[in-house]
Amino acid sequence: IDLAQRYGTPLFVYDEAHIRARCREAVAALGEGATYASKAFLCRAMARLAHEEGMRIDVATGGELQVVLAAGVPAERTVLHGNNKSVDELRMAMELGVGRIVVDSGDELDRIETLVASGLAVPKVLLRINPGIEVHTHEHVQTGNLDSKFGFPLPTGQADEALFRARASSAVDLVGLHLHIGSQVFSVENFIQGLGVIAPFVLDANLPELVVGGGLGVAYVAGETAPSIGEWARAVLDACRSLGIASEIGIEPGRSIVGAAAITVYTVG
Repeated sequence: IDLAQRYGTPLFVYDEAHIRARCREAVAALGEGATYASKAFLCRAMARLAHEEGMRIDVATGGELQVVLAAGVPAERTVLHGNNKSVDELRMAMELGVGRIVVDSGDELDRIETLVASGLAVPKVLLRINPGIEVHTHEHVQTGNLDSKFGFPLPTGQADEALFRARASSAVDLVGLHLHIGSQVFSVENFIQGLGVIAPFVLDANLPELVVGGGLGVAYVAGETAPSIGEWARAVLDACRSLGIASEIGIEPGRSIVGAAAITVYTVG
């Protein structure tokens, strides 16, 4: 109530100690592989906090990138996502020197090649692979099923074509693969299932990095339970090693960092 009287409403109130603890849990599990998915909640203070705790930050638009940079986060500590990156957004990211660009489509490779031909530096990229599986979450937040708009589908052979093209292109420095199966997923087994499907492709590609995305659920209502970030990360890492995947593993928690850290205060009229 004091905060509402001071700042007005509607007012978002976040628990900094909670957020820092979740960031530290992710970094403790995977170190440099821990990246904050900023679409879960982003402002300059949040970007500074995640950076201070040792996390990279992923963004999906030029505007989000500008917010993160305005918070003092170095461009090389950012990752550019998005399934419809404009030429201007790609140009901005490449001029600033973002750490990684996650490529979603052949059109995006076309745009990057054109920008490099114009004189921009070759970016480090990961190919987003769609494993073609369905997980136990709401259909609107499934991103790994075959009908998803995200990434190169594995079952159709498009992932193989993208890998061949990226390897042959002098306009990209292909450093890894990216996988994301969905959001608000409560079962670690779903993530392990996704890894099992994509493992032969990952092993054949033999690239130094594999990012398994985010999507770990947050228990919002009675009866829901979710693994901790540490439990999820360790299970994913163990599964990768048991499958023979030797790549550096990355995760991108977002909702699980901030989803249980906030309340919104309103004035009722």
